[in-house]
Amino acid sequence: MTDQPPKPTAFSARATAGDRPATLVENGRGRRPAASPLSRGAVVVLGAALLSACATAAPPLESDLRLPPRPSTAVGEPSPAAPRADLSPEAVKAADEFLWLEEVNSPRALAWVREQNARTAAVLTTDPRYPRFRDQALSILTATDRIPSPSFRAGGVDNFWQDKTNVKGVWRHTTLDSYRTAKPRWKTILDIDALAKAEGRNWIFKGDRCLEPAERLCLVSLSDGGKDAVTVREFDTRTQRFVADGFTLPEGKHRFSWLDRDTLLVATDFGPGTLTESGYPYIVRELKRGQSLAQAREVFRGSAEDGGYGVDPLVLRDAKGVVQGVVIERPIDTFNAEHHRLTPSGSQRMDLPAKATLHGWHEGRLIFTSGEPWKSFPAGALLGTAFANDAPAGSASTVLLFAPTPRQAVEQVAITAERIAAVVYDEVRGRLISFDMGPTGAAPTNIPLPDNSTVTLSATTTASNRMLVNVQGFITPSTLFLADAAGGAPVQIKALPVRFNAADATVEQFTATSRDGTRIPYFVTRPKSIPASGAPTILFGYGGFAVAKPPVYIPEMGKLWLENGGVFVNANIRGGGEFGPAWHQSVLKASRQGAFDDFAAVAEDLIRRGITTPEQLGVYGRSNGGVLTSVSITQRPELFDAAVIESPLVDMLRYHELPAGASWIGEYGDPRIPEDAAFIARYSAYQNLKPGRRYPEPYITTNTLDDRVHPGHARKFAARMQAMGYPALYYENTEGGHSNDSDPVMNAERWARHYTYLSRRLMDGTRASTAGSASATAGGAR
Repeated sequence: MTDQPPKPTAFSARATAGDRPATLVENGRGRRPAASPLSRGAVVVLGAALLSACATAAPPLESDLRLPPRPSTAVGEPSPAAPRADLSPEAVKAADEFLWLEEVNSPRALAWVREQNARTAAVLTTDPRYPRFRDQALSILTATDRIPSPSFRAGGVDNFWQDKTNVKGVWRHTTLDSYRTAKPRWKTILDIDALAKAEGRNWIFKGDRCLEPAERLCLVSLSDGGKDAVTVREFDTRTQRFVADGFTLPEGKHRFSWLDRDTLLVATDFGPGTLTESGYPYIVRELKRGQSLAQAREVFRGSAEDGGYGVDPLVLRDAKGVVQGVVIERPIDTFNAEHHRLTPSGSQRMDLPAKATLHGWHEGRLIFTSGEPWKSFPAGALLGTAFANDAPAGSASTVLLFAPTPRQAVEQVAITAERIAAVVYDEVRGRLISFDMGPTGAAPTNIPLPDNSTVTLSATTTASNRMLVNVQGFITPSTLFLADAAGGAPVQIKALPVRFNAADATVEQFTATSRDGTRIPYFVTRPKSIPASGAPTILFGYGGFAVAKPPVYIPEMGKLWLENGGVFVNANIRGGGEFGPAWHQSVLKASRQGAFDDFAAVAEDLIRRGITTPEQLGVYGRSNGGVLTSVSITQRPELFDAAVIESPLVDMLRYHELPAGASWIGEYGDPRIPEDAAFIARYSAYQNLKPGRRYPEPYITTNTLDDRVHPGHARKFAARMQAMGYPALYYENTEGGHSNDSDPVMNAERWARHYTYLSRRLMDGTRASTAGSASATAGGAR
């Protein structure tokens, strides 16, 4: 969602490399150039995992239970004060007293934001911990001994780098041999700070797409302030200049692929009536060099009624960069799509599952994973299917590469010159497998890497079997290995220095039992000894869009939280991708309550085990995780005393009205349908705030330039809480977009606010409002 716009296919030029949800735990250091497995040989998706010292403790005796009593109303069921009977969009809109806060840049709304920011800053930035947290976070985010995030290009290694000097960052290149040294000899390709200054624009680098096989000409995506919408400009990496009269796409949420040096396939806003209700394109045109968008020839048309993230042109290339075919992905909703081949006689519908994720072309076959049972293959299977340009779609055989068990999931797939590589979760442990595909099957090769770790393919290329592989855990810093997809022992080439003292820390995996009996795994990173009274604890979750949340090394969390005696919990609730498609699909739409029950079950289990208490337990979630955290504090407020609710969806009865909300109907349901509105109304936090409750005081934060999850959600939730007399802190960044990473200085301040708030609430031993009188009148309409 929300954190996911683009259900990414392997090929498309996405708006940002940061489509994957971030965590309080965000793992990104600067920005990696956006790369697709077809154009750059890699899909950069978070790997799988476990961590060092994984152990499961026995549940406590019932006599040890220190859990608050359940509310009289069953979780997820309407309370006696049930949501209003008329849930039509018109009635919901008419009943919304804070609708004016949806006007992102209206003077009235921005005045409210400035007032809120000043009040919140007066609380958080004056805390003596804030400057220390800010400086520690900035030191981590700008450290020069970070591992430069790699991507293969033009026979060498690219990296996008940000630090105190290069706040907006530099796109740079070196050889692989140089990259392997302690001090690589970098050559700057494009300096974004200098570009922004020269052009008087707030440019944020959002990745590049380069034409294979030479990878000299690249389409560079630049965002104004961090939005998902980007301007695309053709750049020559050899001359280090934008191409005069080269390809240019105006600001928008584009989908594009190189067809050849003088041709692009482009899906974008071609004028009135060419976007879906979510604001994504449904028409593909062939754009020749020198043509305007209006002159481009239409090659495919979906429908304005389509859902998802827009029609996507995918150019299939072999290991030598030769085009083998063109596939158009037409999303019907968030997770289902049609796939069409472009042929000389027009488009042909392909015989592929509706829930297919395409990864690329290898040895005459299209490689994909199926998100549902298909033909004789199970859901989650990694498959290769052959087709010829002159044959009917789907006419040839399909080969099974890998079929996961119920406790496994294929997380990441990349294609090399001779192999197919896959990161597989196995009981939430990551391992790397490569496959030599034959005519009837595939021979797997296990690539040896440290056990009980999260494994991520950081860089691959179709030009060779080289792979750069990242291995990490909650208290194990990232280590980068150079591996060969054909087998052999990987070689360690880089290691992130320790960023926080973990000598007294341990990581354990436990299991909670959800309301319906489902076993929910979660990880606890904590001091080796916990006081009998419990410890301040952050509970993190996401639970949506099949996005898995395995253990990752989180320097800011370790330095600002663990070193100060805090506990960090990562809950692998349903809705994620930890155990394949069924784990995600079991809580879609009308079954959404299951994800909230899972999260509450983990909170209850933490309290039962004596790890924490309700007075010391806080939650953090962003984007789709903002649905989770806002619902958690409104359904089960007795379990928590703090909540960081960042870039959230909250008003779920109007989310489809706020761009780009309608693209997520496949996840949440459609509030315009009465039956869907009924089950959404049971949990939507904005509508379920009620007087006379004791909600934990939240810290609600978002970004004015967030064009993925509308800032109106966060604004309205804070305003309504305050108007009802509940304390709530609100802060809105003015740039950075949904990814919140336009520059490290802003990001350091953001983390400092987060952890200052959490420390005040959970470490200072008080349930009193940290906002004082600041929230008494802040929600009133003026």
